[in-house]
Amino acid sequence: MTDSYLYAAARTPFGRFSGALAGVRPDDLAACAVRGVLAKVPALDPGEIGDVVWGNANGAGEDNRNVGRMAVLLAGLPTSVPATTVNRLCGSSLDAALIASRTIETGDADIVLVGGVESMSRAPWVLPKPDRAYPADDLAAVSTTLGWRLVNERMPKEWTVPLGEANEQLGDRFDIPRQRQDEYAVRSHDLADAAWTAGFYDDLVVPVAVNRKGDTLDRDEGIRPGSTVEPLASLKPSFRPDGTITAANASPLSDGASAVLLGSEAAAHRFGAEPLARIAGRGVFALDPQMFGFAPVEAANRALKQARISWPQVGAVELNEAFAVQALACVDAWDIDPGIVNTKGGAIALGHPLGASGGRLLGTLAHRLTESGERWGVAAICIGVGQALAVVLENVAGAGR
Repeated sequence: MTDSYLYAAARTPFGRFSGALAGVRPDDLAACAVRGVLAKVPALDPGEIGDVVWGNANGAGEDNRNVGRMAVLLAGLPTSVPATTVNRLCGSSLDAALIASRTIETGDADIVLVGGVESMSRAPWVLPKPDRAYPADDLAAVSTTLGWRLVNERMPKEWTVPLGEANEQLGDRFDIPRQRQDEYAVRSHDLADAAWTAGFYDDLVVPVAVNRKGDTLDRDEGIRPGSTVEPLASLKPSFRPDGTITAANASPLSDGASAVLLGSEAAAHRFGAEPLARIAGRGVFALDPQMFGFAPVEAANRALKQARISWPQVGAVELNEAFAVQALACVDAWDIDPGIVNTKGGAIALGHPLGASGGRLLGTLAHRLTESGERWGVAAICIGVGQALAVVLENVAGAGR
């Protein structure tokens, strides 16, 4: 068994729902991320990529079932480079990285390209096939943008509540008030804006052409510089009349793609670069579907156990902020310093294009460790229907080596 390493990461800016990226197909977004990450390792012959594992939560429309293969072809890679697409909903691209790391560790491939994409703006409506030909009654089109659809009637009702209601229940369980959630959301915007201003994302984000005139999106579209708690407090709850979750303290619907290059230590000469981080631990966990927001707690604990370290040794955490309430619940349960979590902003500000978010977390975490010199970091993400994934990275660049 060999170790697997992260060599490079790139992503597109994340666009708001029906925003600047709404006119860009998901396969084109994916291809942009592929080209962006390969540009970081010009010494690499793309034909030496052993496999591509791509994450995507939809797959129902222009994602075209295997959007990973579409991305490889559209990015101009040799047709000999294979690709598969995996779907673990919000965790799809982090799942892709887990699969790729195992592939490298077992020797099945030396270099694996992973990533993910989602265009929630372009997610289609779907019609179920009728039980018989030419039905006389109407059929309703169902949006594939987010959440449950075409639910099996055998599923218990408590499992299939809307995602927002599930997190209202989480807030009730852990007594997390509205003000804490709004304060957390403001923090996310402030840190994201500060990170962009300081140039942290300059090396991670590749521009996307948004029209034929050559206009580009260069920065995450959802960040609100100068946010304060007071305006957020006036917003109406989104899921309950007396609820705590609003459009401002939850992640927005988004469009975007991310990509990460993984390889063995022996592959360094092919990249022409040393690795940034080692995949040191992986964690997978599941619980009752409506409690999905809390699932990262145990997923991360399992990843730490596999890495043979504990929370006091962790210097950086990237936790996907599907909702402020679930992020707070996880941080509270880990009993860690909140100051090490999402210091470059999180999904509430940056956006959450489902299939791409895991790759964003992993790339951001690796760059945070390189910047700070901290040795250990954790990336974790909650997943609808009661699941979560986590990865532990060990810094092998600069002071962390």
